Amino acid sequence: MALVVIAAASLNDVGLVNGSELRPSSSDARVDEGTRTHGGDRGEDSAPTQVARNGQLSVVKNQLVNSHGVAIQLRGMSTHGLQWYGWGSCINNSALDALASEWGIDILRVSLYVQEDGYENDPDGFTAQADIIIDGLIARGLYALIDWHQLDPGDPWYNLERAKTYFAHMTARYGATPNVLYEIANEPSGVDWATIKAYAEELVPFIRERDPDGIVIVGTEDWSSFGISGSSGPAAVINNPLTFDNIMYSFHFYAASHQQRYRDALVTAAWSLPVFVTEWGAQEFTGDGPNDFASAQQYLDILADKKISWTYWNFSDDDYSGAALVPGTCPKGPWSGDHLKKAGAWVRERILRLAGTVPGVGQAP
Repeated sequence: MALVVIAAASLNDVGLVNGSELRPSSSDARVDEGTRTHGGDRGEDSAPTQVARNGQLSVVKNQLVNSHGVAIQLRGMSTHGLQWYGWGSCINNSALDALASEWGIDILRVSLYVQEDGYENDPDGFTAQADIIIDGLIARGLYALIDWHQLDPGDPWYNLERAKTYFAHMTARYGATPNVLYEIANEPSGVDWATIKAYAEELVPFIRERDPDGIVIVGTEDWSSFGISGSSGPAAVINNPLTFDNIMYSFHFYAASHQQRYRDALVTAAWSLPVFVTEWGAQEFTGDGPNDFASAQQYLDILADKKISWTYWNFSDDDYSGAALVPGTCPKGPWSGDHLKKAGAWVRERILRLAGTVPGVGQAP
């Protein structure tokens, strides 16, 4: 499921070279405004936000639950790589407002590539950029999934010290807020579950020192497929899980490429493990090609039935068919209507459908 991407813009193109050039608006102040309201297509002009409804999330057995102990499903989007489509491009105040109101998301995955001209090239600048986005989500009462988007090399140990630096900052800044979740290894590849588990056993206690109750999501074998894209399967994790509290395991799928065998693996894993689908698309595993909405809907039906949370890849105007926006939409928008590709319109409809009205789906009862 490794993704091939074409850069539409660099950080230099949008003037984001280092942290000193990143400036939030007053609406992006780092405060928890969980009672700020938004409605958009939901018709909820005075409805409380997702964080106001659900508070601090936790994991009970194999289920994500809110502060009331109610099993919930969060639905949202993922950014593309911040080095190409981040703050000042496809993510800005206008886009965040639209995601909160016109899209009705519960959560945004903030995807910071480590290599591929990402974090390792400018740690301070990219950390500052992620801060701006996360601050904006907190101000809007939304959840933020802080994605350490390790891709190539596929061994997460390669970037362990960088990960510690990044998550030390993130947990110090956000560890006291209920808004954040941590994804510590996007798509491990070329390593077995024992190697990934050992990496998590090193990094999770490091995060717990600063955020004792934060949810940590751990990637699985073969591009977070529970090993199905290789020669393993969910049993490797089921029979040897991590022993920390508030741990979840990521599963990624691209519906046109990953058919019934992958859905079966997802169901098997979800019977025993807390699963979060942190990345998916209706296209081929490259994030491009024809949309297979029938296959994607079969996945979404499983996720709804089991209340497995998800974030769709991706909110950008990349040329690929999986990107939600028509090329040229960023940075000015608008962020809906004719500016959505077929996949963008389809996934937006499914985020909005029933959201905010059905107990256990993005809200408390």
